[in-house]
Amino acid sequence: MTKSEIILASNNLNKVREINALLCDTKYKIIPQSKFNIVEAEETGITFVENALIKARNAAQYVEYPVIADDSGIEVDALKGEPGVFSSRYAGPDATDKDNLNKLIKNIKLLDEKKCSARFICSMVFLRNADDNDPIIVEGIWNGHVITTPCGENGFGYDPIFYVPTHGCTSAELSDKQKNELSHRGQALRSLTKKLIAEEKKFDTNIP
Repeated sequence: MTKSEIILASNNLNKVREINALLCDTKYKIIPQSKFNIVEAEETGITFVENALIKARNAAQYVEYPVIADDSGIEVDALKGEPGVFSSRYAGPDATDKDNLNKLIKNIKLLDEKKCSARFICSMVFLRNADDNDPIIVEGIWNGHVITTPCGENGFGYDPIFYVPTHGCTSAELSDKQKNELSHRGQALRSLTKKLIAEEKKFDTNIP
């Protein structure tokens, strides 16, 4: 199968790996924007969708490929939705995954709650080109709760403290296959893939 390349408006190689794994049975292949020396856009939006659009439009200026961008994060109800859109920079603009994780654990420990309901959210957009005024926008939501003792070595970001009640473990303890079936990003990407295939069929009568 000849793969159609799509630029991912991110330099996060974990995201590239995860999304390509989700797309393995499709005609699409993700290429990180770092291959084109694109500087990451400043995330100034107040919603996940706004930030995803900012990142996608920034990358689309520099390439002649379609672009995918996602903005995702975790919301903890007892923290009034924090870290939310600030998930990737919760502990500061240059924070590492570990820095962000430790700050969230510290803040959760200050709460007088045995369980903190939370959710991962992913907003994903697809731009056909830099002038696309009708982007495809999809969303995935993964509900669970957060714990204060990290468990598991798989995944990245907040995965070690995101507990999945249906499986009795954290996201970081799931296999790649299990996580892709459940995750917010997996949900969003499956929705996007369906929309892309439907759009191709609309304009190409040779597609069954």
